[in-house]
Amino acid sequence: MKKFILIQLLFLFLFKVVSAQNIVKGIILESDSEKPLKSVSVSVVNTRITLITDSNGFFMIKNLPNGSYIIEIKLTGYEVQSFPVEPSGDTIDIGTILLFKDFTEDQDLSLITITDDELNNDASAADNIAGLLQATKDIYLRTAAFEFSSSFFRIKGLDSGNGKLLINGIEMNKLYDGRAQWSNWGGLNDVLRNQEFSNGLAPSNFTFGGLLGSTNINTRASQQRQGVRVSYSSSNRSYQHRAMATYSTGVLDGGWAMTFSGSRRTGLEGFNEGTTYNAYSLFASIDKKINEKHSVNFTGIFTPNRRGKAAPNTQEVFDLKGIAYNEYWGYLNGRKTNSRIKEVEEPILMLNHFWAFSDNISLQTNLAYQFGKIGNSRLDFNAGANPSPAYYQNLPSFFLRNNDLAGAYENQQRFLKEGQLNWNRIFDANITNKTGGVNNAYVLYEDRNDDKQFTVNTILNAAINNIITLNAKLGYRRLRSQSFAEVIDLLGGTGYLDIDNFAETEEEQQNDLLNPNRVVSVGDRFRYNYNLNSDVVSAFTQAQFKYNRVDFYVAVNVSRTAHQREGLFQNGGFSETSLGESEKLEFLNYGLKGGATYKINGRHLLDGNLAYVTNAPTIRNSFSNSRENNNTVNDLQSEKVISTDFSYIVRSPIITSRLTAYFISIEDATEISFYFADGIGGDNTAFVQEVLTGINKKHMGIELGLEAQVTSTIKLKGAVSIGQFTYDNNPNLYLTSEADSESVAAGFINGSKDFGQSNLENYKLAAGPQNAYSVGFEYRDPNYWWLGATANFFSNIYIDIAPLNRSSNFYTDDDGLPFVEYDAELARELLQQEKFDDYMVVNLVGGKSWKIEGKYVSVFATVNNLLGTAYKSGGFEQGRNANFRQLRDDKALDTPVFGNRYWYGRGTTYFLNINLSL
Repeated sequence: MKKFILIQLLFLFLFKVVSAQNIVKGIILESDSEKPLKSVSVSVVNTRITLITDSNGFFMIKNLPNGSYIIEIKLTGYEVQSFPVEPSGDTIDIGTILLFKDFTEDQDLSLITITDDELNNDASAADNIAGLLQATKDIYLRTAAFEFSSSFFRIKGLDSGNGKLLINGIEMNKLYDGRAQWSNWGGLNDVLRNQEFSNGLAPSNFTFGGLLGSTNINTRASQQRQGVRVSYSSSNRSYQHRAMATYSTGVLDGGWAMTFSGSRRTGLEGFNEGTTYNAYSLFASIDKKINEKHSVNFTGIFTPNRRGKAAPNTQEVFDLKGIAYNEYWGYLNGRKTNSRIKEVEEPILMLNHFWAFSDNISLQTNLAYQFGKIGNSRLDFNAGANPSPAYYQNLPSFFLRNNDLAGAYENQQRFLKEGQLNWNRIFDANITNKTGGVNNAYVLYEDRNDDKQFTVNTILNAAINNIITLNAKLGYRRLRSQSFAEVIDLLGGTGYLDIDNFAETEEEQQNDLLNPNRVVSVGDRFRYNYNLNSDVVSAFTQAQFKYNRVDFYVAVNVSRTAHQREGLFQNGGFSETSLGESEKLEFLNYGLKGGATYKINGRHLLDGNLAYVTNAPTIRNSFSNSRENNNTVNDLQSEKVISTDFSYIVRSPIITSRLTAYFISIEDATEISFYFADGIGGDNTAFVQEVLTGINKKHMGIELGLEAQVTSTIKLKGAVSIGQFTYDNNPNLYLTSEADSESVAAGFINGSKDFGQSNLENYKLAAGPQNAYSVGFEYRDPNYWWLGATANFFSNIYIDIAPLNRSSNFYTDDDGLPFVEYDAELARELLQQEKFDDYMVVNLVGGKSWKIEGKYVSVFATVNNLLGTAYKSGGFEQGRNANFRQLRDDKALDTPVFGNRYWYGRGTTYFLNINLSL
């Protein structure tokens, strides 16, 4: 009997332990009003347990297994709260939790928006992924976004096209080059705060993602913060002034919700001279809850913007005029007028349907249509001298090369005193021609891309049980793009002759043989005119599994891509290959990825991911010279990518950190460049298209982020990135050009010449700083003011090398034999990749907030590069000196005529924001 009783007692004890409720509950209140907050997200970190508070602010988590956990509490506009719990069979009552308004959130999005001129820079050297990272709380990624981004740092050495940006489940990366056009939604900070970010290969509920992860922005009106927000910002970075206002109704009777937002950004110039800025932003979102299962949302975005560009320059120019110098502008009627304006007008219309089959299964169907134009203005001069004040024949080095000391001094003084675009001379030339009955010498035109893109997809999310979640997506994207040059100003003349003045024969001079010797006026298309069509069908499925100790996932993506060009002009230099439809390029691609997280306990985790992905070439890299002909890249292949990473993560009440090691291998990449080269096949000159195929790249390194809450008010933080990004093979290089006498003499056959391998293996990729370090602190006073400072160190920054100079063309004379004077040791010295100087940048940030009669006022300011450090952020070797003889002679000069071109980082800049919330 005693044994029986003991067995029964033991059974009851074990039953109680196993079936323990392990309840965690609490009530969440707004800190100022102490009123309950409903719809607050309460989740258990590293599990799929997520719920929201009821109208009384109450939540209860049931059936939580024994162990150590962190309860995370989030609501847009409030500071995130985290609580460690260790349930062991009892009910844990956290009690009353006060949520405090987060007045620092304006800092994040405003800093991202203020740098959109960097994000949209046309040069890959200035590419930036900061905008993809604004939704994350990961200390390393936030440091990369807000401390490293101004130095054009790239996560893992990858450009922004490797991160997917979605709005309401619709991918916004351009089909042309794979990158997101950030100015399409710039100036709408208030309504872009609801975001879900997946880092790297981590799973997302909306997309297979890219190597840098994905961000989904939710613009549903019903999930926007209710009320009115008005703000004003001042800066000296890109724009000078910004005014913004937002109104959100919250959910009204009848299930309606509406949000409207607008802003105006303007500036005569930013840090770089003559970089005008003029932008409007409009946003509307209307949400309707039809019933408990169905709701729909409409979103409209229109952000027309114009901004003046700045030029990369040689060191000679920077030494004479400083790092803020910009050759693109000059005075016209007493005002600074930039000849190179980027104008973007691409409205976005979206319709989303949300269908909740049950508490565990939902289907989201999305439609989007985007249309409009992107224009890049510039001067053309088929009957005039090059108007650029920094044209090489206007600089002292050109005269010194010819031992003309007087000419060098004269032009140096002229450049120092003037050195800007002379609009009056341009107008005078055209007016003189007009008087004499001659066509324009100069014209101002736009390179235009008018896109029409339709997207439809449907996304399924199903929680099969407490362990398994399935995600699936089926989508279609259709792009119809028109590309052409359009005259926008005759600059005092009567008409402009549409010919290529550098071509040899009258036929080759014609940009359109169907309309020879045509004189064009404002609004006419000229130079080139063609359509690009692209269609992408894709499917994605994913399974996520969450257990007490281990979480893991597997995902598969399949896509079919088709590209085609249609020429509308018959170009005289490519009369047989320019008009009509090109070959249709088709690619079938797939991706596989998986990963697992092992929870040593609630505060220490191990995480690993592995992926193999193939990516279709972008439209940009599919046609060797799309402006003039239908020729596709020879033996065009899809990229093959292997990516893996392993992380150790610590999440404690005091210390949060992540240490990650990664390796990425990219194979069969393609790159196309355009430039004028001297020394092709000996001493010949030509405007060429350089096509580099079969490129292999290797990215490897470690990332560390560390944050320590040393007191209730002081936080220390640091980040480290140590990478090595290199070419991993010797890819193939060939050139294309018009089949004229110069190219024939250089050995071109039918306008093309294969130079075999370009010896790039082990050269460094131009991917910004390969090493970056940050250390800083943050002080948050209980009286709602805060201050932070960081010191950031950057090293291992390299120039973008010229592949043609690493090919057989570099040492081969026009007889096919090496140059007689070729010196291998000197050649190695000439081809040494330039490494930029290491540098340090100090940044400050601070703010203060007040509550005044129920209204909230906040002010914050940032100062970047406090010490005014001058540093090179990127650059490239000019391809002009294409062989040993040309490069040797140029580099022998004290000041090379065709030296490397650079971008410099900004000097000391500031950003100030004042915000009122009602």
